[in-house]
Amino acid sequence: MNSRASPTHNPKAPFRPAPRRARAAITTLAIAGTALCGGARADLPGAAPQGLQLFFDRTGIIGTLDVAGPVNEQGAFFQSLGTNGRTCGTCHVASQAMSVSTTQIQLRFAQTRGQDPLFAAVDGANCPNARTGNAADHSLLLSHGLIRIFLPLPANAQFSVSVVDDPYGCAMVPGANGAQPVISVYRRPLPTTNLNFLSTIMFDGRETHVPLSNGQTFLANLNTDLTQQALDAITIHAQAAQPPTASQLADIVGFELGLFSAQIYDEDAGPLSAHGATGGPVNLAGQLYYPGINDSLGADPTGAAFNPASMTLFAAWTNLQAGDGNFLEEYQDAQRRKIAAGAALFGSAPVQISNVRGLNDNAALGHPSTFTGTCTTCHDTPNVGNHSFPLPLDIGTGHSALPSLEPDPNIAAGLAELSMPNLPVYLISGCPNPFNPGQPESFYTTDPGKALISGLCSDFNRGKGPILRGLAARAPYFHNGSAADLNELVNFYNQRFQMNLTEEQKEDLVAFLNSL
Repeated sequence: MNSRASPTHNPKAPFRPAPRRARAAITTLAIAGTALCGGARADLPGAAPQGLQLFFDRTGIIGTLDVAGPVNEQGAFFQSLGTNGRTCGTCHVASQAMSVSTTQIQLRFAQTRGQDPLFAAVDGANCPNARTGNAADHSLLLSHGLIRIFLPLPANAQFSVSVVDDPYGCAMVPGANGAQPVISVYRRPLPTTNLNFLSTIMFDGRETHVPLSNGQTFLANLNTDLTQQALDAITIHAQAAQPPTASQLADIVGFELGLFSAQIYDEDAGPLSAHGATGGPVNLAGQLYYPGINDSLGADPTGAAFNPASMTLFAAWTNLQAGDGNFLEEYQDAQRRKIAAGAALFGSAPVQISNVRGLNDNAALGHPSTFTGTCTTCHDTPNVGNHSFPLPLDIGTGHSALPSLEPDPNIAAGLAELSMPNLPVYLISGCPNPFNPGQPESFYTTDPGKALISGLCSDFNRGKGPILRGLAARAPYFHNGSAADLNELVNFYNQRFQMNLTEEQKEDLVAFLNSL
């Protein structure tokens, strides 16, 4: 195991933000172009670790730290190991928190007239028969940052699938030589950073070949899973004619495990590690983690009770006192208090949880029809934000927003807050209703989630919640890019889970999420 993999595993003030044009006078940052990382590079005053890269994003500066030192741009991660010109860095860019944003996708399409390897027809288009340079054939990637994932229907499927709406003509196609039909779903590229905190590999868990739920085997299993994931990515996404070598795979995985990304500077609050706060990638690299830490279902292996107030990065900012009349300090302190207030809400604002596969049908919870939780019920890993044990959930974002197809009014209200992509819609038949045992149910979905891997009715629409660090640099959000920004994301949760947030509370939550 590469030695770089181990640093994380040691057992409301009334002040209102100024207009953005006024903020430009507050920040003094140097800009330098960078070809490798696809964004404007930023510099902060003072010394920084050699492996720290800084880039401007929507609300300030994102930092990506390579704990091994300066990035080796000749490494296998940046090499074309397939036949279509793609590298790992095609979809995983440091300036976008090691994912890729729609803003940069659109820029790359315009600059290359659709010739960039990102738009390879195999999965960088709505369907594989895409015409090179035709924006309409790449509309889902351009508008929502979605890559096509094509998966065979499991041979052991407990359900049947039929297509209700097929806007692009390849929703479900026959398998080669009589094999199982192939279903197309469309998902955002997950970040290849902060991987030391993972409990599941890929949105649907398909690359979790050995479990990541035991502290004794975690590092070895993580290396095994990521090695297979890299192999499959090169074979499928880069269309490699021959597999990469073991040394190339080891180089890719070692590089990925050394990366930590987080927001480091906020255009309103200033440095996110000032006055006792612990934001930024350097602090993140030292964050304590083990599988099951702070598990919200009570299974922390140390026996520690779940603490919903697990996002403590900005606790020191809760009671910042007014400054000495210095305009800049008072302005930044006001925003710091908003960020701290948002962090407190993340662990305390009541969330009414109902019709969530993975929770309301969970035997460990007693199959409750509804119960009150917090954001950290699903995002329990301290200062990271994913779930520390595998817990794929169906919160409703994979449901269809087509009229009359969504029976749950809370889910429908949540979806109405989003910029939903125009995706194929599938009718799933033959499954029991998980909330009314013994009663059959047919339902509609744009992404069956983990069920396309396991074949189980109980896994329908379920997927993992991603790590929340570096959000400001990698819009849009959710697996299908349906939240164009964090305002839409917060509005979705507010409606979906009846949070009854005030406008000020929504602003505080967005400020906090942008600071991660």
